Amino acid sequence: MRLTIAARGPVPAAEAWDRYARPARWTEWSPYLVGVESSTDGLRAGTAGRLRGPLRVTVPYTVTAVDEPARTWAWDVRFGPVRLAFDHGVEPCGAGSRTWLIAHGPLPVLALYLPVAWLSLNLLVRRR
Repeated sequence: MRLTIAARGPVPAAEAWDRYARPARWTEWSPYLVGVESSTDGLRAGTAGRLRGPLRVTVPYTVTAVDEPARTWAWDVRFGPVRLAFDHGVEPCGAGSRTWLIAHGPLPVLALYLPVAWLSLNLLVRRR
């Protein structure tokens, strides 16, 4: 299944991209993350790591593509036997930015995750 969500806000596109491009910043705008481990300081194809969530849940990820000039990136996440793939992007929108996410995976899992992802996207482009 493939689903798309998006959010707009006052945070400039360059700042929203920086929040994506540095995994150490993901906890600033993603309320369900307790911590992030990353093999690199910035996003690069091949960057791997683990997301730490509540209740000591850890989820491995691998960045599969990054296009800095276009402000887009993609990654795969595994949770047990479930594999999810995500494409992300940031673009200017007036004085602020618009961010989008295309999620690929089983519909029941996406239905549970996308409300949380929608909240995170909104915080990414709205929280100053």
